[in-house]
Amino acid sequence: MLTFALLPASTTWFGPEVTAPPRRVVSFRARWNSLSRQQQWLWSIIAIAVLVILPYISSDFPLLGLINTEPGTDFPISLFNAARTALIAIGLNVVVGQAGLLDLGYVGFFAIGAYVVALFTSSDSTVRVFTDPNSPWAWLICVPIAMAITMVSGLILGAPTLRLRGDYLAIVTLGFGEIVRLLADNVTPLRGNIGFQNLARPPGHHADGTAVFSQTDGKPWYWLTIGLIVVVLIFVGNLERSRVGRAWVAIREDEDAAEIMGVPTFRFKLWAFVIGAAIGGLSGALFAGQIGFVNNQRFDPVTSILFLAAVVLGGAGNKVGVIVGAFLISYIPDRFTSISEYKFLIFGIALIVLMLFRPQGLLGARQRLLTYGRQAYQRLTGGPERLDTGTGAFATGVASGAMSAEPVPDARAGEA
Repeated sequence: MLTFALLPASTTWFGPEVTAPPRRVVSFRARWNSLSRQQQWLWSIIAIAVLVILPYISSDFPLLGLINTEPGTDFPISLFNAARTALIAIGLNVVVGQAGLLDLGYVGFFAIGAYVVALFTSSDSTVRVFTDPNSPWAWLICVPIAMAITMVSGLILGAPTLRLRGDYLAIVTLGFGEIVRLLADNVTPLRGNIGFQNLARPPGHHADGTAVFSQTDGKPWYWLTIGLIVVVLIFVGNLERSRVGRAWVAIREDEDAAEIMGVPTFRFKLWAFVIGAAIGGLSGALFAGQIGFVNNQRFDPVTSILFLAAVVLGGAGNKVGVIVGAFLISYIPDRFTSISEYKFLIFGIALIVLMLFRPQGLLGARQRLLTYGRQAYQRLTGGPERLDTGTGAFATGVASGAMSAEPVPDARAGEA
């Protein structure tokens, strides 16, 4: 049900339909855009600080304690799972949201990242490189190796398949994810369902000699993942404002038109695939280190669809939106454990409802093809960029009257 809900929703990204965002979201965006870059950074730091102290919220706290997932699920662990899913969603958003490539096999990159850590550090591996999984450098060295190998995997997958479009590409990528899982099941060194234990973790010890990063304490893992998300967001945000990001938007909106205008579409689609794969590999390495056990049971196509659901639910193309979507996808089953077995049904219904009333997701994307667009608007108009709350289109108002104050279409008009 979840898959069928996703496929029709995906088609709206390429269509001309523009749905006006709710006024509350538009108002928030207008206020956010009216802030200077320094003020936006200040509020971002405050938001990160709030996220950092979340694990300390006990279930005994009045009102705030309601967000605690205990006793059903350990709260710091559930926060780590949500943050890890958010990191995956950010990587998948590069492929699906930015470049408009429907990828149903993203779990394959996630699995490769986890298996690289398992193969190189587990005592069960026959090809391990690090004989001591407690070595302080084992996990740290494995992370860039996992990212590099997933990037090569993305290159190998993307080179022959990215000439396909739409549903054909979706089917091929779905096959890639399933191939990775079947290889893990049938290739003897990958140990199938038996899996690998005793994997490496990040270094660090408390004063009493116990490891900082353990399977039972989710707080250090959560904080580490939050830090990685910030780094990845800065990297992806800079890419969006660069020539690469503009090319992705052009390809997503109309690949034929982009190609006619001289955009090397194949090269930039390959870039999106490779960068998304690297972030997927990073997420897999985090997952392997925290759980300490890797086998083929955690990388099925349903998991891949769930990752895509996080992107669609939050709003493909919007980094904050996909983080919100990932949090909902991961947190709700942990918070309401009594309904966790119905999560696919619930998310499927939620996506169908969302498709009907808000096809662009909870926080639809808003991007420009213009680098430093905010500064350009301010210089032209003498004021902050504003939104037409009636249509959702972005407009520029000119105090001097040199330009019309009528709403003008956004550079990204047509984005759902």
